[in-house]
Amino acid sequence: MFQNKSLKIEDFIYLSNDKNIEQVAQHIKEADAILIGAGAGMGVDSGLPDFRGKAGFWRAYPPLAKRGLRFEEMANPYWFTKKPSLAWGFYGHRLNLYQKTKPHCGFNILLNKFKEENIPMFVFTSNVDSHFQKTGFEENQIMECHGSLMHFQCIEECGQPIWPIGPDLLLQINPDNLLAEEPLPSCPQCGSLARPNILMFSDFAWNSTRTYAQRQRFEKWIEKFKNKNLLIIELGAGTNIPTVRLTCEEVYQSSGNQFIRINPWESECGLKNTLSLLMSAKDAIKAISQNQ
Repeated sequence: MFQNKSLKIEDFIYLSNDKNIEQVAQHIKEADAILIGAGAGMGVDSGLPDFRGKAGFWRAYPPLAKRGLRFEEMANPYWFTKKPSLAWGFYGHRLNLYQKTKPHCGFNILLNKFKEENIPMFVFTSNVDSHFQKTGFEENQIMECHGSLMHFQCIEECGQPIWPIGPDLLLQINPDNLLAEEPLPSCPQCGSLARPNILMFSDFAWNSTRTYAQRQRFEKWIEKFKNKNLLIIELGAGTNIPTVRLTCEEVYQSSGNQFIRINPWESECGLKNTLSLLMSAKDAIKAISQNQ
């Protein structure tokens, strides 16, 4: 009598996503301002490596698998003094990848949407690829909580301010051992070795002045819209390093009106009156834009 035995859990997830997409699109139309919280999944959709778990990291960096070095061990300022060629081999490879990779279409969809409808927007991201700036987002509407690989600092703390790199900078990396070739990036003031201006593990020498200025702008922006219809949209933020998830939840609980979590693996949310989409960031942005 009933012919629904072929229904699978995926079908219900799809239907749930479809319904929620319509609601998300409506929330965007009604929002006075929108906070975008972007995690690693936003970059993975552009083709950047997925570092989830030891296996994912080692698939991206086979030479580090041979050394038995995990991401948490490699992403450490220790290597810039112990073995600079390896430190810059790792970060130089990432830098080259970020420079060559084109941000996926979801970035432009977001940018054009906010420009066309003149919706105040701010981006809070843990990504260090500066792909929001690369797409055309204004510097004063972005907070990169872990810094940016597109900016360097001197390891000697000689007084040289953080400086941006050129868009054409590429390092020569030996693919067999992941060692960077000379010359390595250096400080324009004292000539000492440079390092990326990003927050690493056990990093007590990170120059936080640029990120601190971003945070001040971010907090002023939240204060401006906390009594308005502030919509928080979280994209591709996982629980491994939960900075984006925790920040978005905190803003929602203190100042936000609606909260949407978009993640293909960890879309659950324990907060009341929230929406979840079990989708990638790029697919969700495209689907939402087609409903507006």
